Amino acid sequence: MEAALAEELGEIAQQSTTLKVHNQVPGGVHCSGSLVDSYRINLHSRIASRVLMRVAMSSYDNENDIYDLVLEQPWEDWFNWDQTIRVDLTAVKSPLKSLEFTTLKIKDAVCDRFRDQFGKRPSVNTRTPDMRIFGFLDQRNFTIYLDTSGEALFKRGWREETGDAPLRENLAAGLLRVAGWKPGTPLFDPMCGSGTILIEAAQMVQGIPPGARRRFAFEKFRDFDRDAWQQIKTAIKPNALPAEPTIFGSDISGDMVAMTRHNLRRAGILFEVPLKQIEAQQVQPPVATPGILLTNPPYGERIGVRGDRTLPQDEMANQFYASFSTTLKQRFAGWKVYLFTADLGLPKLLRLKESRKTPFFNGALECRLFRFDMVAGFNRREEAKPKQSPQSP
Repeated sequence: MEAALAEELGEIAQQSTTLKVHNQVPGGVHCSGSLVDSYRINLHSRIASRVLMRVAMSSYDNENDIYDLVLEQPWEDWFNWDQTIRVDLTAVKSPLKSLEFTTLKIKDAVCDRFRDQFGKRPSVNTRTPDMRIFGFLDQRNFTIYLDTSGEALFKRGWREETGDAPLRENLAAGLLRVAGWKPGTPLFDPMCGSGTILIEAAQMVQGIPPGARRRFAFEKFRDFDRDAWQQIKTAIKPNALPAEPTIFGSDISGDMVAMTRHNLRRAGILFEVPLKQIEAQQVQPPVATPGILLTNPPYGERIGVRGDRTLPQDEMANQFYASFSTTLKQRFAGWKVYLFTADLGLPKLLRLKESRKTPFFNGALECRLFRFDMVAGFNRREEAKPKQSPQSP
């Protein structure tokens, strides 16, 4: 999602004279600006997982080099000894033997810095720390970051309950952006689960920033600028509510439809998002104007909620996708259909040729966003077959 994030950061930068977007790197985007710009990104970015502030970077040979670099940093400028900390470390091709030991060295360096200066040290809290410190190692260099976000940004603050396999909110937002969806374009999710895709879209329509209902780590920084933060929040202008629905959802499970309805309310959505309990193979376009159908199809047991449970799972999936494909061909001419899945053989199951496929990772799982352009006359070949005349006796 790096390209989508870079594009989004470019839009956020239009509200600032100091925020500059630089290069995309695997798993992120580098940008620079004032600390207040980090407030802005945390509030408005739908796609970022975290906003990390780079504190220092250096080459290293061993764990002691890392300890020394961390010890040199003025941590006391950012937080106090009586605040709790957590240290996380990731590495790509690092020659160091133990990440666990290196993580411990980083934690020791932070604590020793405070002990040397104040005779007191921060405590570790791995569940709900005040401050999160991130280290990243590659083959030669070590970078240390202070996290401005706190809880991961996909935690928007509205979700209480989920279905079996909910999409992360920032992944749903990334899918919407890559699919080219914009408020006003009809959007339909026929397998909506707990409603994540619909809610991300609905908040965009209403002009609710993703971070409007949560707290951030930067609010606990020593030099937190409360007035600047208040100004950024006051500048939020909600959009006019749509007169007609443009976002629609359905699911085979009545419980999921009820959960989506509840989650929409929790997320502050004040306009109607029509929802139906119906099997995906039975759906009709919810509006006359073609739009975007975007969904994360079920897999395994989720397909069989009301299917024939005597069938093996792969046969159940074959039947489901053959039937769903027929529905798309016959009823959704003019629509752009986007299916997000870990099943890389999905086009084959649908007997459709994708017009585009975008690789994504859902956690460690390699996935694809497949795009299918539904055109009128998909079934012309079948219709053109001559009817057999009845045999004469």
